[in-house]
Amino acid sequence: MTGLLIDIESPSHHEGAIADAVEAVLRGLDGVSVERTGDGGNTLVARTDRGLSQRVVLAGHLDTVPLADNTPHRLADGVLHGCGSVDMKSGLAVYLSAFARLAAHPDLARDMTFIAYEGEEVATEYNGLGHVERDHPEWLAGDVALLGEPTGGMIEAGCQGSIRVICTARGTRAHSARAWLGDNAVHRLVPLLARVADYTPRDRVDVDGCIYREGLNVVRLEAGVANNTIPDEAVCAVNFRFAPDRTADEAMAHLREVLGEHEGVDITVDDVAPPAAPGLNAPAAAELVDALGGRVRAKYGWTDVARFAELGVPAVNLGCGDPGQAHKPEEHCPVEHITQLAAALDGYLLGGERA
Repeated sequence: MTGLLIDIESPSHHEGAIADAVEAVLRGLDGVSVERTGDGGNTLVARTDRGLSQRVVLAGHLDTVPLADNTPHRLADGVLHGCGSVDMKSGLAVYLSAFARLAAHPDLARDMTFIAYEGEEVATEYNGLGHVERDHPEWLAGDVALLGEPTGGMIEAGCQGSIRVICTARGTRAHSARAWLGDNAVHRLVPLLARVADYTPRDRVDVDGCIYREGLNVVRLEAGVANNTIPDEAVCAVNFRFAPDRTADEAMAHLREVLGEHEGVDITVDDVAPPAAPGLNAPAAAELVDALGGRVRAKYGWTDVARFAELGVPAVNLGCGDPGQAHKPEEHCPVEHITQLAAALDGYLLGGERA
């Protein structure tokens, strides 16, 4: 199935054809409700409703980054090549296959919600899962949520939060031969840059047995209009990646304390993405960990699991392939990653006590 999904090209904003194909599969199932929604109309939500004791949400995005002459798929020596083979049509295929095969299975132990959404690889405003969170949060309800981001078949629990601020220093432009007539904006920014450079982030934060690291970095710096001119403006972007033991508000307060206040420097918030705690103590999540042999680590970076965490649903990243392959022209995924995850997920969905 992964190869079939790869062959339906679906760069962001062009998910219609793949959404049609997935919808056809879902509407062919008995006893399953299906909704098609989203601002682009290409987000699908399907649910079983068998009254079982737990509900598991299986979610994955339909879109890929722009193609790089890497479709259709190619299979060679047990490795599947093609755009989205890692990020994340392999994970999506495993989830869709499990939902389709097990929806009416007599031994299904957990009700399932399957979500295939558009617009993950572009600006947040287009994210189909975000639209569901905003308009139909009840559709995201569950005892645990799985997101098919590439993890090599290992559970990557929760995610870091992220704050990005823009720091703008203003001065007065002048000819560098008469620098005393100007006010160098770069020099005004230097004390803030020094505070970031001198900052020591926490490098071992234990949350539910997962070890997170934090980071505070200048990620962009712009200044100057000519090589003989005192700059009247200097701008830097600072990104704080923080562990899920902090709320977004706590992280923002800490960041502002670290940066401090500096004359002639304005700090504005560009983006805030709250973290997601692992939630591995929840029964459904703990059972998932057991089903995958206890292979768990913290997730570095932000993913859509945070949307579930905001609603109180424990969520993990669980997919196929090396995440380092994502977005590369040579993107590829070993087939054994796909088959192993499919077998483990089947065991989890069919295991445990039935209601």
